[in-house]
Amino acid sequence: MLTRPDAQSDTAHAGATDVIRARLGEREPRLAIILGSGLGALVERLEDSISIAYAELPGFPLPTVGGHSGNVVAGRLEGVELLAFAGRFHLYEGHSPAITVLPVRVAHALGIRTLLVSNAAGGIRRTFRSGDLMLIRDQLNFTWRNPLAGPVRNGDLRFPDMSQPYDSELLGIMRSAALDVGVPLVEGVYAGVSGPSYETPAEVRMLERLGADAVGMSTVPEVIAARAAGMRVAGLSCITNAAAGLGGRPLDHAEILAATARMADLFQRVVGRFARGLG
Repeated sequence: MLTRPDAQSDTAHAGATDVIRARLGEREPRLAIILGSGLGALVERLEDSISIAYAELPGFPLPTVGGHSGNVVAGRLEGVELLAFAGRFHLYEGHSPAITVLPVRVAHALGIRTLLVSNAAGGIRRTFRSGDLMLIRDQLNFTWRNPLAGPVRNGDLRFPDMSQPYDSELLGIMRSAALDVGVPLVEGVYAGVSGPSYETPAEVRMLERLGADAVGMSTVPEVIAARAAGMRVAGLSCITNAAAGLGGRPLDHAEILAATARMADLFQRVVGRFARGLG
């Protein structure tokens, strides 16, 4: 019999789901949000919120990266019940692909069918500037790993169609949301790499030629897992800096967190109106 290569992810998924479900009570979140580096302040806008530390969730690792607090927060945003994961798990922390998608698995088990992923990213397209908010239209998997490898998980498709990883209807809602709150959006393709080293200038030029507009070290596995489970996905990248070789200065994680902090209000306004637009 085939065994899942990362059986601990199944145990974590079930145990964490039970804990969160018990704390939610009669709440029924409709939207799950995975908050990228430095974007966790969104949870402060949630009304009637409850917070659960990752340390309380069986099998959930503790984030080791600055800008990821390690809490799951339930509450209302613009009248919509949602579940926000303030802290994600990265391949470069030593986690398997199956562990990196735990928030997706838990959200799906709780009945949530719409996912918003967010991240901080380096801008590759020459017209992008620090402070741009990019609507993700498509993605490139340069992690060379896939969270679906191994036996098929109950409810997953063996070969999920990835011709539209980001839902066209949700893209439209996000565009309208940004327009309503007066926040300009750029759009593009997100390239996910494994990290933790930043890319070399040669690698950035390669990614540019292959169609990437922004690059980061997350998100791609989560979207793959969500699509295999039948979830609809939208995504936003906060362009914090020009990618290596394009900005004329070394890259620094502290500066990236500072950039997302400056973008926090724009990001939160768009996400709030997007949540309202889900109806």
